[in-house]
Amino acid sequence: MEYPEAGANDAIVRFGGCLCGSIRYRVTGKPRVHYCHCDMCRRATGSAFAVLAWVPTASLSWLKHQPASRRSSPIAQRGFCPACGSSLTLSYDAQHQEIALHAGTFDTPAELEPQYNYGSAQRLGWVCCGIDLPDHDTEERW
Repeated sequence: MEYPEAGANDAIVRFGGCLCGSIRYRVTGKPRVHYCHCDMCRRATGSAFAVLAWVPTASLSWLKHQPASRRSSPIAQRGFCPACGSSLTLSYDAQHQEIALHAGTFDTPAELEPQYNYGSAQRLGWVCCGIDLPDHDTEERW
């Protein structure tokens, strides 16, 4: 996947964490943000879709504890807070160079506007957000 060009965005630092504050993180750079409508993200978040903010793994630092992880499918793992249950991360086995953070876990999520839809064919008919954004589909079904 492509990230914004290096430069001024490298100086951007964002913080976030779980609901109870047990897990905190720091990210540098500008994330690649999208809505995900796939079955896997819907079930993992318990919502109609996920908003994922992808960052290079090297730009993420865990400041206060690290999330626990669980295998959510044959191709991915999800990170969560074992104390409060907050969903925090998604990482694909084949893409160790990047990790997704759930946009709602950032301290300032208003700065993370989604740029496209993923898993568009699985979008629920009543979901209206991001309908004017580009669509990308997925083959994965869980």
